[in-house]
Amino acid sequence: MIMKLFSSSSRSRERFLEAILQSAIEYAIISTDLEGLVTTWNEGARRILGWDADEIVGQPAAVIFTEEDRQAEIFQREMTAALTEGHGNDERWHVRKDGSLFWASGQMMALTSDDGEVEGFVKILRDRTEQRENEERQRILMHELSHRMKNTLAVVQAITSQSFRNASSLEDAEHSITARINAYSKAHDILLQQNWLGTSMATIIEATATNLGLETSGRFKASGPAVELGPQAALCFSLVLHELVTNASKYGALSVDTGRIEIEWSVRDEARDQRLNFTWQEVGGPAVVAPSKKGFGTRLVSSSLSAFGEVAVDYAPTGLILRLDAQLQKLQYKNYSDAEE
Repeated sequence: MIMKLFSSSSRSRERFLEAILQSAIEYAIISTDLEGLVTTWNEGARRILGWDADEIVGQPAAVIFTEEDRQAEIFQREMTAALTEGHGNDERWHVRKDGSLFWASGQMMALTSDDGEVEGFVKILRDRTEQRENEERQRILMHELSHRMKNTLAVVQAITSQSFRNASSLEDAEHSITARINAYSKAHDILLQQNWLGTSMATIIEATATNLGLETSGRFKASGPAVELGPQAALCFSLVLHELVTNASKYGALSVDTGRIEIEWSVRDEARDQRLNFTWQEVGGPAVVAPSKKGFGTRLVSSSLSAFGEVAVDYAPTGLILRLDAQLQKLQYKNYSDAEE
């Protein structure tokens, strides 16, 4: 029907094809002569690339390629592929009029006359920048998830192994493992609520108190300025605080009615660098005696916090004191994948 409609008027057929060409606004459709100079430039090309037709017609089509690709004569290679293979595939960064880059995919094909002579080329592009960025984000997220899973399994394995090693019975081991994994899980829940960007020191301490039923107790006090922690530091503090509170409940200040825990933190400027001072202090408990050997909790506290700064543990007779002097920037680092366990 269409061919019959246009059989009597080649001009009508041309207008029809021009209307189709200009309506394809999601595609940049560019034709060139044999030298690679632009001969037609549709509305899609104007929207995607930024040049008006009267600005670009007669100019080299290679201008839409990056400098590196122009030096490598990518456009000429596509023309050669179009002649020898029937099409030249294109998936790379391109340049808009304003100099910004976008990722596009498309093809180049040869244009021939009625007698089969090559008269030029047509290049069709589609902006795929958003799709590429989504794919890149997906790749990063999958890598991040894989890394988190490996780290989580490693932590759970360490918790299980060390809990059994230091337990006096299977029941004691089961209780320790459950409590430690629960504390670790609660920290994950907090981070998930914040899109895994981190959380505050106050939130981690509050969660620790709640998890152990101390949220309304006047024996567990914490004070300090607003300080954000990155994911790794948040998980570290969750496990460390759980161990400290558990040990305080068994042997330290929380094992007697008169004892209490005081947590304080502050931030100071030092040589163009901000540092966190964190202190855990037990008061009013039984006399403290330094342990003859290090248990899992002691090793966890020292090894975990030492990844961020200098740790000092003082088994003072009046109560255990733990201090951390850490670089704030390291505590606030957001990229979980590059952090060390």
